[in-house]
Amino acid sequence: MGRTYFVEEAIGQYLSDLGTKLKPYVTGLLIGQCSLQRDYVIRAVRTPPKEEQKEDNISHSNLASIDEEWITTHASQVSRMLPGGLLVLGVFIVATPELSKESQNALRKLIFSVEKSLTKRRLWKPAEEEVSERAALQICSSTKKVVCRTYDVQDPKSSAKPADWKYQSALSASWLALSCTVNVNIHIPLLATSPNHDLEKNTKNGLNRWSKQIEDSVFLINGQVRGDDTELLEGQKKSKGATQSGTHFLDVKVLTQLSQGSSHRSTAAVQICSGSINVKGAVKCRAYVHNNKPKVKEAVQALKRDIINTLCDRCEILFEDLLINEGPHKKNFERAYHVLPQRLFVPVAGSSVMLSDYKFGDEATEEIQERFVEMLDQSVQTEDIHIAEDISTVDICPVPDHLDAPQPQQLTKATLLLKLQQNMGM
Repeated sequence: MGRTYFVEEAIGQYLSDLGTKLKPYVTGLLIGQCSLQRDYVIRAVRTPPKEEQKEDNISHSNLASIDEEWITTHASQVSRMLPGGLLVLGVFIVATPELSKESQNALRKLIFSVEKSLTKRRLWKPAEEEVSERAALQICSSTKKVVCRTYDVQDPKSSAKPADWKYQSALSASWLALSCTVNVNIHIPLLATSPNHDLEKNTKNGLNRWSKQIEDSVFLINGQVRGDDTELLEGQKKSKGATQSGTHFLDVKVLTQLSQGSSHRSTAAVQICSGSINVKGAVKCRAYVHNNKPKVKEAVQALKRDIINTLCDRCEILFEDLLINEGPHKKNFERAYHVLPQRLFVPVAGSSVMLSDYKFGDEATEEIQERFVEMLDQSVQTEDIHIAEDISTVDICPVPDHLDAPQPQQLTKATLLLKLQQNMGM
């Protein structure tokens, strides 16, 4: 028996409208949430046209012209705009009857390419029971016939399995929302052996270590520690802060462990460093969970991933911005403060879910609106853009050249002594 996809009713009209375009095919992404019992699709987003396609209105007659790299890049950009609990669930194609035989092979190739691209960026590992099937949706532009199949992205030799595609009204109108603020103060040493002070690589390594702390943290939901397999809303009254759409907000506190337990052996390490990176600030995190008796572990997992993703994505965006503005040739290693982009949320019509994005301080509202149209095919009103947080920073700090050689040695010994005392429980 194949998987069942419950789909927001408005998506049917959206896909039908795409089929009326002049081009013989349109590709795009399916966005939603996986669960062990069923999957939910709350958005479908067409692949944005490339500049030359806008200008020349080129019409291709076969699927060999599909730009795989362009579609995977779009998927990576869209994944940054998804809060916890949402992911790219699959790909779709609306094509003419003449292209129906080619469509399934094209979809299979795209599914594996998109998943490979998204997996490469993640700092978290999938759970053992994680759903690894992704949807390939094929729609005939003439007959409107829908064919949905799935592929197991963990198995490169996976063959297509049939899946049910069922439309449902107000699918995500009363999903549950979890929110928390995480105070971040990450100190990342820059090893002297690192070539050209590779800031991006060092930062990612430091965030990877920090992400493991988040994974091991304790999550208090409305002030309580809850069992993984208990239902999220068990014993809880509906929040007074619920909106008209029925959103139930749950406040979460994240308690990170200050030190490892006695069962873990720690070893002090001394490394020669050329400086450090400090990431500081308070980040707003949010996750959404379906309302079909979700378990606590589903909700906590979604929020953990949002915490890790939002910081990692911001650092990626910052380094991309620096590359554009300063160029790859810049190798000077100077003291510098950089402001991370701030997170903002935008509502989805007919849903309790809000999508996310990031803006730099000097970025105009019009740029954000243009990005939502391009990436998510969604118009956004200025008053619907909610900036969620204050400024967070990245401080790149080199070791001053004028320090005498003995000083770092004395500091290293003091640090080593402190580590040894901590390990001995002093």
